[in-house]
Amino acid sequence: MSAAGDFRAAVERQDLDAVSALLAPDIVFHSPVTFHPFIGRETVTRLLELVAQTFEDFRYTDELFTDGAHALIFRASVEGKELEGIDLLRLDEDGLIADFTVMVRPLSGLIPFAQAMGEKAAAAGLQTTRS
Repeated sequence: MSAAGDFRAAVERQDLDAVSALLAPDIVFHSPVTFHPFIGRETVTRLLELVAQTFEDFRYTDELFTDGAHALIFRASVEGKELEGIDLLRLDEDGLIADFTVMVRPLSGLIPFAQAMGEKAAAAGLQTTRS
């Protein structure tokens, strides 16, 4: 199994330690909420923990593969608002997730997600590369 497949399995069993082990030390995480990315395994791991606390009924529904990238399509809800999204994973030469982009739609689901995550990230002291 690839790091992307291992990532999906770890997320589905809610094993944050296994998720973290699949992230490159200098991972770049592109949030659907912020323009500037979050950098580094520790920061991204903490951010993913907060995401797991925010999403309700999270589940992966599909996967897409291409040379150099792996997309995991998901559905979830936040405060009763349905949303769907994509986790776009790009691996480094060591097979670790080096670049992680999340896209979410529709806006009616993104807004409550962004509000909840903004509060939680600020309380946890998480910052993007530019505040």
